[in-house]
Amino acid sequence: MKKTVLFLLFFTALGYSQNWKSSFEEAKNQALAENKNIVLVFSGSDWCAPCIKLEKTVWQSAEFKKESETNWVIYKADFPKKKANQLSPTLTETNKKLAEKYNASGNFPLVMLLDKTGAVLGVEGYKNYTASEYIKLIHSFEK
Repeated sequence: MKKTVLFLLFFTALGYSQNWKSSFEEAKNQALAENKNIVLVFSGSDWCAPCIKLEKTVWQSAEFKKESETNWVIYKADFPKKKANQLSPTLTETNKKLAEKYNASGNFPLVMLLDKTGAVLGVEGYKNYTASEYIKLIHSFEK
């Protein structure tokens, strides 16, 4: 019974989760293969209040999920502080290198739209926007 409940919870969570890539290399490869732009999000998932709000309001919304699956490849460079939330050493190093290249000032949250080659098309910090407003903002960088 316990295994059945865990199984159902796991697959229910998968159904509502975004298609965030597990590595930036994977995101770049998919962007090149599908001719899509990359939404790169710098986040402090367990300490940054605006990051947490963006997560709940925008990134977890059905509207953003649908839009991102159709139009973008998405990657979150997370920088958690709590010991229980630490990333693998490889992923931590990858995110640090991304921050050196794209977020040297250390702003959180920072949302960027990159073209498939990694060139920056637009940058935005936190906005108290709905999911649809944030989607429009990201699309405005494509022009």
